Amino acid sequence: MDSISSRIHKVSPSLTLQITNQAKAMKARGEEVYGLAGGEPDMDTPDHVKHAGAAALMAGYTKYTPASGIPELRAELVRKLKDDNGLNYNAQEICVTSGAKMACYNAILAMVEEGDEVIIPAPYWVSYPEMVLLAGGVPVVIETTEATGWKITPEQFESAMTPRTKMIIINTPGNPTGAIYSADELAALGEIALSEDICILSDEIYEKLVYDGATHTSIASLSEELHAITITVNGFSKGYSMTGWRLGYTAAPGAIAAAIEKIQNHTVSNATSFAQYGALAALTGEQTFISEMVAEYDVRRQFMLGRLRQIPNIRVVEPKGAFYFFVSTEKLGLKSLNLCDKLLSRYKVAAIPGIAFGNDDAIRLSYCTSLDVLAEGLDRFESFCREH
Repeated sequence: MDSISSRIHKVSPSLTLQITNQAKAMKARGEEVYGLAGGEPDMDTPDHVKHAGAAALMAGYTKYTPASGIPELRAELVRKLKDDNGLNYNAQEICVTSGAKMACYNAILAMVEEGDEVIIPAPYWVSYPEMVLLAGGVPVVIETTEATGWKITPEQFESAMTPRTKMIIINTPGNPTGAIYSADELAALGEIALSEDICILSDEIYEKLVYDGATHTSIASLSEELHAITITVNGFSKGYSMTGWRLGYTAAPGAIAAAIEKIQNHTVSNATSFAQYGALAALTGEQTFISEMVAEYDVRRQFMLGRLRQIPNIRVVEPKGAFYFFVSTEKLGLKSLNLCDKLLSRYKVAAIPGIAFGNDDAIRLSYCTSLDVLAEGLDRFESFCREH
């Protein structure tokens, strides 16, 4: 039966998952692979979180929950958003989702009509344009540059707007660049969004992973007016190393929150019941795990930065957040997919091609691995760059 929906034909497979799976298959065959492609923390989930999830499972918390999440978790998220982000929400404005990816998709689906335009700064997280396409919208990709730290400028935002513009997506700290928008930069973008009543989707999943004294700002905290047009997305995957638990959440004004809950009612019903109790423990328990993880990643970040600056024919902007480097490779004369294929097949180093993020002259390298793997992987990458 050849009647697959036309919207599916518009959507590209995830190159990040494709490369990761290819590297895993090589390892399964016994090949030594130096993985610099990872998009998840390599630390284990904290023990107290695992114990809480297991205890909830054994206690019989295995049934449906309210679509937007268990009341205890939503109440704790209200506190977290107030204390950590300066955001005022009530529990009815929170929706716990099956991962921050689902949170982003729910938000887009709730707001975007057929033909609506969504402004997406590039480099972007791989799934943003595909989510917009699945919702019937039109991704409007705006290329950013190293000169602006891989961040969209107010002038670019204004020039990209049309009467069909419905939303702008802001990811700070960003994947794949590690870029962090300052409060002033966010305020300038927010002023433009307010002038045309454009919804802001603020993806803040990497908020805990910041370095060198950098600070994370939630754009919705800057004014009541911005709060009213912003959907804040966050989750537990990165800050608490809970990628497989699939827990994220949206925080949005009442009408938008109700729309998101309605979508959840008719899709996944609710996030996994006992996993939500693990998330509750993550928020209420000891937080030293986060500072320890950030300290470890900062060591790796500094190591990778030093090594990359020694490698010829590439350029790099120092990231202040997340756990990636976005490396400009146009001087090597290879487009990113070809480059990553050669790097993996010949040098056994896994990296993500920049085309997945909207820039074909770059690659993404991750430091979610040990210093030993980083050292050998970067040595091999240097050999590749010198030979090309």
